[in-house]
Amino acid sequence: MSLSYESIIPVIPSLTDSNVSIKRYGAILTMLLDGSPLEEILIALVLHIEEEKLGTKGSVLLLSDDGKRLLNGAAPNLPDDYNQAIHGIEIGDGVGSCGTAASTGQRVIVEDVETHPFWEVFKALPLAAGLNACWSEPIKGSQGKVLGTFAMYYDTIKSPTEKDLLLISEAARLASLAIERSRALQFERLTGNIFNHLPLGLVITDLHWTVLNANPAFYAITELTSGLETKFDPVQFFKRSGEDTLDSMLASLATKEAWQGELVGTRASGESFYLEVTVNMFKERGSQELCYSWLFSDITERKRASALIDYQANYDSLTQLANRNYLFKIVQAEIESDSLSPGFGFMLMDLDNFKQINDTLGHDKGDQLLVEVAKRIESSTKGRALVARLGGDEFALFLPGMVKESDLVRQAHAINDSVVLPYLLGQDKRVLTSISIGIARFPEDAMNLEQVLNCADQAMYISKSEGRNCFHFFTQQMQLDAELTAKLHNDLKFALETNAFELYYQPIVCLEENKIVRAEVLLRWKHEGAFISPEVFIPVAESSGLIVELGHWVRKEAMASLLEFKRKGIEIGLSINVSMYEFWSHALQDCLVTSINDIAVDLTTDSFPFDGITLEITESLLMKQHQHLIDALQKLRDMGIEIAVDDFGTGYSSLSYLSHFPVDHIKIDKCFIQESGSSVKQQALVKAITTLSHALDLHVIAEGVETEEELQFVRSADIEAVQGYYFYKPMPKQNLLTLLE
Repeated sequence: MSLSYESIIPVIPSLTDSNVSIKRYGAILTMLLDGSPLEEILIALVLHIEEEKLGTKGSVLLLSDDGKRLLNGAAPNLPDDYNQAIHGIEIGDGVGSCGTAASTGQRVIVEDVETHPFWEVFKALPLAAGLNACWSEPIKGSQGKVLGTFAMYYDTIKSPTEKDLLLISEAARLASLAIERSRALQFERLTGNIFNHLPLGLVITDLHWTVLNANPAFYAITELTSGLETKFDPVQFFKRSGEDTLDSMLASLATKEAWQGELVGTRASGESFYLEVTVNMFKERGSQELCYSWLFSDITERKRASALIDYQANYDSLTQLANRNYLFKIVQAEIESDSLSPGFGFMLMDLDNFKQINDTLGHDKGDQLLVEVAKRIESSTKGRALVARLGGDEFALFLPGMVKESDLVRQAHAINDSVVLPYLLGQDKRVLTSISIGIARFPEDAMNLEQVLNCADQAMYISKSEGRNCFHFFTQQMQLDAELTAKLHNDLKFALETNAFELYYQPIVCLEENKIVRAEVLLRWKHEGAFISPEVFIPVAESSGLIVELGHWVRKEAMASLLEFKRKGIEIGLSINVSMYEFWSHALQDCLVTSINDIAVDLTTDSFPFDGITLEITESLLMKQHQHLIDALQKLRDMGIEIAVDDFGTGYSSLSYLSHFPVDHIKIDKCFIQESGSSVKQQALVKAITTLSHALDLHVIAEGVETEEELQFVRSADIEAVQGYYFYKPMPKQNLLTLLE
């Protein structure tokens, strides 16, 4: 950036109007043109203003880079302690004269520092320095941005004249010019230093492409040899850029006398490389001959890096498939196109049991498996299909033009059949996996990208839930189910807030005493005039995390009922189901134990009858043989609470687990009881479970007893307690009280 008097004078046109001679600023302008340090220029400017306006003390404050504080620029005649005190002060409306001017961008005139509200908090500083008036002008750059402030201080209460205002305004303009000039010079020094260390080539040629001058980097880049008759023919040197590009460059030079862009050069060795080129036509002073200046920057590595970045932005580094970003871009372009294409098919795919493989064999083997799966999916596709890895073990397949169900079925079968074949990872690790696929079609199923993804995801979820290693097409029923789930989730939250649930109780009968000894607590929800089955809303509560809050509500209500029964003299225990999701983490396990204690404290000041509570856990929880879980269950038993394993026999049954867990009761699932009449094997299994449970000192309860025949079998199997419709159906609390009384 270069400056001249002619370029500066228009910046301060009103100086001549105020009868202030430009010559009086000559020294400052000369300093600007000579590139003097900013501090020296600003001090000279302040001293000039003080000389022009006797009795004033000038100050220039510069706005910090973050735009929040004012820093000392020049104040040669203000006290040092005052300058130090205001250095770094935060700007703001009402923060003195300069802080306000910098914040608002408006001139601030304070005639009396002692009484002006802007100085209320800060006035002790200037008054102690003998400063009683302060006029501040914001220093603004050429783009209107505040750069700092110029201030004039007086030792008396003082108002500015028109000439004073003109003087402070012009001083701020000169300060602005000095600041911007200084920053421009600093920028020039920085860019010049960068330029000197970059592999840039510069060559000057005449109209006949004879080299008039060139720097060493030019010869290093082009591999041309220097000499008196060295030629630089751009048409030959850049011929690999293409004829159209060269014609465009020469045409631009002829009309605009300048061109900038990227070209492909050819070194003397024949190697191609990329250059960023800036070329200008000019005439040397005193000559009519045209010359060309060519500035070269070798950007070959940058182009390679750009290509790498572009690749990384659009492709998966592990499998080399398209990534989520590129896939979505291509699909969106297809959706927005005006082509007559019938639409496209879209498959969302997720590996089955990948986490188990990853956790047992290690992440390196997991990565190998993903690479092999990617190859198999690609090899099973044909035509214009685009395979992508969305992340983790999730893949997608974009099939433009493929919307016929039969075609999509063939493609899905091909992928399933290919992926399910064995894999050899390393030299000795043979593994099996499969893939679940969800299929959606555009525009049949969805009209935008988000809907396509959602539809395919819903279909894939069905494939996962129905056995895996299969595929499903999206259907409107899936959407309806998803909408119902979302609605149930919202309704569940509202039901919790409004206490809309109710507890029912199903008695458990001791066969030996022929009396009700306990009742299982069952949650009921009457919503919009009808009961919603727990089999419908409990999974929603578990998947959404509401199950923890819901479980707390059930336990609180049940424990309150237990106290009520005790007050009425009714001796009966209550069995309360606990979702396995409330045991999902150590924190949740600890929270369960603590919350039961807290509920007891809230309900009664006496000792709570914990021995009347049985917590029923699911059999699958026994698979989690974590010490922390066992400790949590033991803490509950230490309080007097008993633990029952619910629906025993339907999950990962293993009586060996029972020896490690603090368990008191086994509840045999109703499917074993209800099939006992027609299956000798079922009878033998029930009797074996009962015998082994008794050997472990566990009580056995039979669920789902509905007939006399089932009851007789339960008696013969030595099962001591029964629950089922043969005796009682679930009932509201009042009905149970009536029954017991």
